[in-house]
Amino acid sequence: MTERTGSACNPGGVSREGPLGPVLPMVLAVGTPVPSARHALAEVVVTLKKVLTWLVVAFVIFYIIQAPESSAEIVRTVGEALGDAASSFAAFVGSLV
Repeated sequence: MTERTGSACNPGGVSREGPLGPVLPMVLAVGTPVPSARHALAEVVVTLKKVLTWLVVAFVIFYIIQAPESSAEIVRTVGEALGDAASSFAAFVGSLV
């Protein structure tokens, strides 16, 4: 065995290299939870959300490129609706005071 400086993985600083290379610590110890089907399902849901988000973004970009005038009209209409909603909400809050 050879002496080395300590590290987080090898706090004693002793190398455990043999003819087959370094001896790795056990990755799965007794009592370590194995990923369940629920965890796998959660990963699938996250992946599906990412794919759907990118598909929506791609569709919006495609729509803007194909019909810029109608896209601008939709944005204008949505902006006016949000402005009207904000004004109505401000009037409501103002009437409470």
